Amino acid sequence: MQTKVNPWMVSTLLLAGLVIGFGVAQLPAFGAAAKEGAQGERPAAVQPKPAPSQAELPSAANEINLAPISTSDHVRGPANAKITLVEFSDTECPFCKRFHSTMQQVLQKYPNDVRWVYRHFPLDQLHSKARKEAEATECANELGGPETFWAYIDRLFEVTPSNDGLDPQQLPIIAAYVGLDKSKFASCLASGKYAQHVADDLAGAEAAGGRGTPYTILLAPDGSKYPLSGALPFEKVAATIEQALGK
Repeated sequence: MQTKVNPWMVSTLLLAGLVIGFGVAQLPAFGAAAKEGAQGERPAAVQPKPAPSQAELPSAANEINLAPISTSDHVRGPANAKITLVEFSDTECPFCKRFHSTMQQVLQKYPNDVRWVYRHFPLDQLHSKARKEAEATECANELGGPETFWAYIDRLFEVTPSNDGLDPQQLPIIAAYVGLDKSKFASCLASGKYAQHVADDLAGAEAAGGRGTPYTILLAPDGSKYPLSGALPFEKVAATIEQALGK
């Protein structure tokens, strides 16, 4: 007995076969595209950072008019360090806040080779609170010595939101946090006795070529001076130190 073939069913089956075949043919291309897209979408944070090339490193500029290191400076690190980094900073500058952490990393990496000198560079036109905060760090130094100065400025950078976001009432609270007498600290700050010191640091920053913050000058063992402008990443600062050390 002969079976009759339904033309409509045959057409349907052929069409279905074509659709499935087309889909299967596209699967390898889709898989490759998905894999490539996943690699392209990798967060920037996990991308490896290449070491700066020699051409990217700062060049020496020995004509920089930098005031010599003196007993009035705030120094962190060994006095006989081969490298000195003189930083001019503004406590309300968000880039200075970031670079402060970078400098702490530098001292951890080079505990015997680097010393850090901190000088004030408050940008009044941007951060009206920075100058008084700079005076506050000087009062901390007067009342507690060098270690307390660094403890105070570390804490200040930790708590400030930057861009004039720190409530002035926090200054005596920070003083108490680092072990100072709040009353004596408040009296020192109100006196304005360190206003001229801060002004002198600011003038020194401008004379040394500072046009923004943070502004840092690296002093090499051979006397060369390398200007470092802005919140450079740790890798670039470290590479410049290695260059200055001749490594």
